[in-house]
Amino acid sequence: MSLSFAKGAYQVREAASPEDREAVLRLRADAFRAGASDADRFDPLCRHILICDDHGPAAAARLLLLEGGAALPEGYCAQFYDLAPLAAWAGPILELGRFCTRSGLRDPDVLRLGWAAITRIAEESGAGLLIGCSSFTGSDWQAHRAGLAHLASRALGPAALRPRPKAPERVDYPAALAGEAGDVSALPPLLRSYLGMGGWVSDHAVIDCDLDTCHVFTALEIAAIPEARRRSLRALAQ
Repeated sequence: MSLSFAKGAYQVREAASPEDREAVLRLRADAFRAGASDADRFDPLCRHILICDDHGPAAAARLLLLEGGAALPEGYCAQFYDLAPLAAWAGPILELGRFCTRSGLRDPDVLRLGWAAITRIAEESGAGLLIGCSSFTGSDWQAHRAGLAHLASRALGPAALRPRPKAPERVDYPAALAGEAGDVSALPPLLRSYLGMGGWVSDHAVIDCDLDTCHVFTALEIAAIPEARRRSLRALAQ
């Protein structure tokens, strides 16, 4: 089913036309690569979300539908994390990636509308699990100690489901930051909203020098989203 809805100053739609796809790539180029192309081999496999306002493209994201845990090696996250602990997951999985906003845009409604679109696609596709790499800007993990310390003490996933290390450049932040005080406000907004809906993270962070980020694997069971929150997101996406 095609995605298209409007709320306030924003229009949310699936980027199906060549023009919309170009708009998505321009946003990503500015957000992730200082204007250089961010297109990759996963783009043709994904559904792309575009949020626009009166000034033009405001935000974008992509979603890759994976047919169960056995298909996880086909996704983006599997480049960095050994996802074997999730291989037995039955049912579709959605992988969220490249969520970004226009430079200087700080409106929290954009993130809410993004989540409304993501939740609608998840429910329509029958996906029971949403996964992704949630990034801190800057590949020096030491600059993110307060946020990572919060994750270590409050947000680690079940031991049986957490991905195993794979990327050569990584940090065991729960061990490195043992006893340090965390600060939830130091988390990126997307990651903070993941956790607010019941999500969890990996027990190690990957240093991604290509994108100049430090990221953690993030998972959210759709059934774990509080029902009141799901109703609110559904209403937004009408």
